[in-house]
Amino acid sequence: MAGPEDVTTLAPIARRLGSVLEPVIGQVYFSPECHAAYAALGFDPSPGEAGGVALPDGPAYFTSRGSVMGQVPGEVVAAAFAVFNPDAVVPAVRLGWSRTDAATICAARTDGAVGQLVRLLGERPEGVERAVDLLARAAEPLGPEGRPLFAGLRSLGVPDEPLAAMWRLGDLLREYRGDSHTTAWVSAGFDATEIGLLTELYWGMPARSYSRTRAWTGEQFDAATDRLRSRGLVETAADDAPGGVALTDDGRAAREAVELRTDAQMRPALAALGDDLDELCAIMTPWGATVRAGGGYLASGPHDLAPDRPAT
Repeated sequence: MAGPEDVTTLAPIARRLGSVLEPVIGQVYFSPECHAAYAALGFDPSPGEAGGVALPDGPAYFTSRGSVMGQVPGEVVAAAFAVFNPDAVVPAVRLGWSRTDAATICAARTDGAVGQLVRLLGERPEGVERAVDLLARAAEPLGPEGRPLFAGLRSLGVPDEPLAAMWRLGDLLREYRGDSHTTAWVSAGFDATEIGLLTELYWGMPARSYSRTRAWTGEQFDAATDRLRSRGLVETAADDAPGGVALTDDGRAAREAVELRTDAQMRPALAALGDDLDELCAIMTPWGATVRAGGGYLASGPHDLAPDRPAT
């Protein structure tokens, strides 16, 4: 498996790694321990729940995740996060920096993420030391070019405590894929509203259902839909499906091509893991199930909706 050359062979492996990491690492955005720590810094508490999972406060989310890059302005956070409307991100980050500083909220983010894992998995879940070794091996060959969130995380170093180290290394890999995904869709000629619409249709969701959480206006979505329609990537839905549009064959192929470009950028990590990816997945998959069962992550997240194999 080491160093696969054919991206259609690589893609299912890359997507498997992303899926296994997601609930264990992405739980940071739903952790009650994080929400409480941010509230203690002056942010609003969680605004509510979805399926028993506590949702994040917007300014706390932008500021905490962005803090790994330092105390950067909202324009930089918007650029790195890529899919959110800067009109929402910039004032949220400005508000965040009026309440705390980057080092303080970054530490709260780490402590809250690890705190939830300790609560749900215990302080030293079985296999955590081996998972640290494998995740470190996967992250080691990855370069920072064009990947601001990955680079920011790498500048923080890796904690000594095994569970915290596992989470930091997993966050590195998760953000590396996210940064790589941004480079893939930008280089394919899409903007944030267009990729949002294409992605939810690719996931099998109605248009403007998930992407509306990114704070774009109806007028901006209308314009993006018109642009995608003019390129032959979406069409009026044949039935009364919510959102009113569907992917064309060309649209599905274009969105799959973005995912394949993202998968291809995971090649160094997958080559470093080799056949030991199976062992890593065997260790982390039960953790993810426990996190979900404990309300620490959504029952169905992006990696659950995305096709696990390239479209044919």
